[in-house]
Amino acid sequence: MSFQTYIDTIQAKTGKTPEDFQQLAETKGFLEKGMLKATTKAGDIVAWLKADFDLGHGHTMAIVAYFKGKRD
Repeated sequence: MSFQTYIDTIQAKTGKTPEDFQQLAETKGFLEKGMLKATTKAGDIVAWLKADFDLGHGHTMAIVAYFKGKRD
């Protein structure tokens, strides 16, 4: 599955764009000014997205990749 397919599936399932998740992650303290904090672990983000949005591991990792700067 391509990165864009993961993003499209996430948006269809949750109604949220990657930018929405970025804002939510800022409020949760995972990001600061749109960038991952040095203290943030991918596993913490994965656990949050699985618990709050019922996303699978591949989908959560796509969001982590987005937070790290992947766009295509």
